[in-house]
Amino acid sequence: MNSGPHKVALVTGAGTGIGKAAAKALLKGGFKVVLTGRNQDRLNSAIQDIGGDTTNCLAISCDVGKPEAVKHLFLEIQKQFGRLDVLFNNAGMGAPAIPMEELTYEQWMNVVNANLCGAFLCSQEAIRMMKAQSPQGGRIINNGSISAHAPRPMSAPYTATKHAITGLTKVIALDGRPFNIACGQIDIGNAATEMTDRMAAGIMQADQSIKVEPRMDVDHVGEAVLHMAQLPLESNILSMTIMATNMPFVGRG
Repeated sequence: MNSGPHKVALVTGAGTGIGKAAAKALLKGGFKVVLTGRNQDRLNSAIQDIGGDTTNCLAISCDVGKPEAVKHLFLEIQKQFGRLDVLFNNAGMGAPAIPMEELTYEQWMNVVNANLCGAFLCSQEAIRMMKAQSPQGGRIINNGSISAHAPRPMSAPYTATKHAITGLTKVIALDGRPFNIACGQIDIGNAATEMTDRMAAGIMQADQSIKVEPRMDVDHVGEAVLHMAQLPLESNILSMTIMATNMPFVGRG
């Protein structure tokens, strides 16, 4: 397998939800797509679901919170494609919605490793590839979430890591300039995935009431990621918010 005339994109957390939708959009947009996540069977199924095959997609299982696993992932990408043009740091998780003082250290660190360390480690390896390849450069897109701006009740680990992603995005955007590496953040609110099923059933609001929240088609998120990915490297969307129009975000609280 080689990259040929096509650009290569890596999507983390690609087995389901937003990651799978982004992989689908990138594939339809002409990218060869590497899908990674912790469950190999789920990744293989995702490739079939999005209409991919062995000529345009590659599934590699990886826990992005583990440095050696991330190094292996990028070695495989280098071996199979020889370059990387887009990284979508999408993998993430939350902790139980319980008071902060009741969270265990392990629950906190599980979220930090998946959401923040994973984005850091993958960005490190992507930057190394993008600096060394010819033509030089590439694009990193980070999934920040609406929680990078406004928290939900009892969401300390998730909210803290998503706020940190904003800082990481800005640093990569700044430090990447001399090497033609662009970095932007997409903040996503209430895409219809398994992760947001609870919102359709009713979720706690800032005033402690329980309300059903509107959701949007997750494919719209995939299309937004593709739009960011397809820009020439001379242009960058530093921050994009895509959300269900009627979700309680602008007036949250």
